Amino acid sequence: MKKILIVMMLVIAATTASAQPQKQLFDFGWQFTHNGKTINVDLPHDWDIFEGPNSGKGATGTGGGWFEAGKGEYLKTFATPNAELVKLHFEGVYQKAEVYVNGQKAGQHHYGYTPFTVDVTPYLNRNKKQTNEVVVKVDNSEQPNCRWYSGSGIYRHVWLETMPALHIAENGVFVTTPEVSADKAKVQVEVTVQNESNNNQQGIVEVEGQQQEILLKAGESKAVTFTYTINNPKLWSPESPNLYTANVALKNISCNSSSKIKFGVRSFSFDAENGFVLNGKKVLINGACVHHDDGVLGAMAFDDAEIRKVRQMKEAGFNLIRTSHNPTTRAFLDACDSLGMLVIDEAFDGWRTQKNPYDYSTVIDSCFRQDIHAMVLRDRNHPSVISWSIGNEVIERKDIRVVYTARQMKKAIHELDTTRPVTEALCAWDRDWEIYDPHAEVLDVAGYNYMIFKHVSDHERDPKRIIWQTESYPRDAFRNWAVAYDFPYVVGDIVWTGLDYLGESGIGRNYYKGEREGESWIEGGQPEWHGAPCGDVDITGWRKPISHYRETLWNKNTPLYMAIKEPNGYHGEIHTTMWSVWPTWESWTWPGWEGKPVEVEVYSHQPEVKLYLDNQLIGTKQVSRETEFKAVFSVPYKVGTLRAEAGGESVTLKTAGEPARLRLTPDRTMMTADGQSLTFVTVEVLDKQGILVPEAAIDCEAVVKGQGQLLAFASADLKDTEPYTSPRVKTWKGRALLVIRSTQKKGSISVSIKSALPTASLSLKSK
Repeated sequence: MKKILIVMMLVIAATTASAQPQKQLFDFGWQFTHNGKTINVDLPHDWDIFEGPNSGKGATGTGGGWFEAGKGEYLKTFATPNAELVKLHFEGVYQKAEVYVNGQKAGQHHYGYTPFTVDVTPYLNRNKKQTNEVVVKVDNSEQPNCRWYSGSGIYRHVWLETMPALHIAENGVFVTTPEVSADKAKVQVEVTVQNESNNNQQGIVEVEGQQQEILLKAGESKAVTFTYTINNPKLWSPESPNLYTANVALKNISCNSSSKIKFGVRSFSFDAENGFVLNGKKVLINGACVHHDDGVLGAMAFDDAEIRKVRQMKEAGFNLIRTSHNPTTRAFLDACDSLGMLVIDEAFDGWRTQKNPYDYSTVIDSCFRQDIHAMVLRDRNHPSVISWSIGNEVIERKDIRVVYTARQMKKAIHELDTTRPVTEALCAWDRDWEIYDPHAEVLDVAGYNYMIFKHVSDHERDPKRIIWQTESYPRDAFRNWAVAYDFPYVVGDIVWTGLDYLGESGIGRNYYKGEREGESWIEGGQPEWHGAPCGDVDITGWRKPISHYRETLWNKNTPLYMAIKEPNGYHGEIHTTMWSVWPTWESWTWPGWEGKPVEVEVYSHQPEVKLYLDNQLIGTKQVSRETEFKAVFSVPYKVGTLRAEAGGESVTLKTAGEPARLRLTPDRTMMTADGQSLTFVTVEVLDKQGILVPEAAIDCEAVVKGQGQLLAFASADLKDTEPYTSPRVKTWKGRALLVIRSTQKKGSISVSIKSALPTASLSLKSK
């Protein structure tokens, strides 16, 4: 009789209006108030990036890039949806967010890097003639609270979610592949259903044609599990990022909802004998640490910017990103899944002992479990995520209670996911390294920050320990590759960093004699800098020579590459810092240096490299592991064409003339008229022959008309204090980057760059 009743319920549900859960982007039409001024804004929004750095004076200090932060307030009105439950989902607010609806406090969330949801149902006006007012108060005034640029405001998306009282719980579908082979894969789907009504509810959960009845008491949540088989599965890997979709539905008399969950089929393991094995194949990890900011956009997390960031790292030859030191965005991980990028998903920087006066240590005991759960629940279906990280360089490393903290955090992860190893980035600032043994024992994979030289003695002491270097100096690229290549228990290296970023001002800088000396952390910091130039790729997207060299080390098929080390004394006496490499450029333009030696580097796995200047053979060099896969030539500089040849490949650098024109190169010409689509336009200064002028510093002004808006215009000069959102910029090293945001209307977009050179123009479309 029960089965007949359920069938009747489903028939009724099919013939009446169903309460399908809906998710609507809630980014548009906010009023923002800050420092007594109110403006209209659309999200994502970061008020710091609009105001620009206040060098040497901004409240966030040298760590935060000298931005002001402070307090802000966002207000929006909306009609009451026709739904049993109405919720607001925030992907990220920095920080200390309080949410008010119609004057009543509906919720709050402290940590700026984890998503949170507020049930606003009890506070809504049910009179359809009345609108509702939501106010989000953001408090980022307690400074410093972060060791890098955080941004301020509702910098990630907001969603308006409506649903019936009986529904699939938020992030309530968990897909795993416990058995994987070339012939078949077992897929397990766990579905959690939530009953937020005051009555008992029953329904049917369906996954890929299989059904299970479910009965829930008032206020109860319950999980049901399904398994099915995929024959001859297409496995997910960085080289072949194949994705599947699990179709999940919940049906009852008032609800007929469905969702599609993307997942990947892959198997992996870590062990000291075989290293990291993915789908039965040993893989060496060439990784990059990446902060959450999007360079010229500050913290504004547009999907297109997040996708571009992953693509940049993929094109630079990396196969893993560590989200240092906080959870990233949904769009970022979606991009890692679809483009093929492994991920270490990291929860926190420090723990109980503060690194800054107002950092996470102030709330760790009350928040860590909630924040870990927010990360794991949202991210556990992503095949790209191969490890959870619980922390980074915790200060209390010599307090034995740190082991308890690590165990508690690992336990919080295992409450929701046991399919991935747990790691943590360990570091020492003195000779006491072996004291980490009890701490490292908690971890499935031990992260070593700058400590890989300890691997031999550590392996002798603990032969089962699996190691990856979770941070390394860029200049140690060869040594770090060699260690991972030679020792299976060291599964890879993760450089600091993949991308230049805002904050941690001056890390990775070079400086000339007469400029402020020392590292970024000296007293008073580096007030001229508001960012860290230690990345393999700068904030305009240009790959530095170190990026090409690193790719050569890890990938034998990397194209031949040539670069020139800046002559010491050309601009001044060069001084390096801990995270810097020698300033090296794709340039054979060194006016005033004629007849003096210039060092040329060619990167290759070919056994022999030849170098020519104006078709005259300069020399031949043998290349091997012993030469660190570099051919280095000392050449007296003269105007002309430099050419390197190896293995049938060649690469040239030509001397540039005077600036003659601008070249605009968009990453796309067709945008989406959704108010969220971005086009990134590279601006380059060229001579008459079309050669980049490497020292060109040209004042430019951008004009954007039509169905697009100027979002940012900046160079890679991390000492330039012009706000990134200004229409004005001075090119640096002959380059700049313009970012355009679409409106919500279809049409044409015209872009013009005015300067002392002829105006450069570009046309885009939005549909």
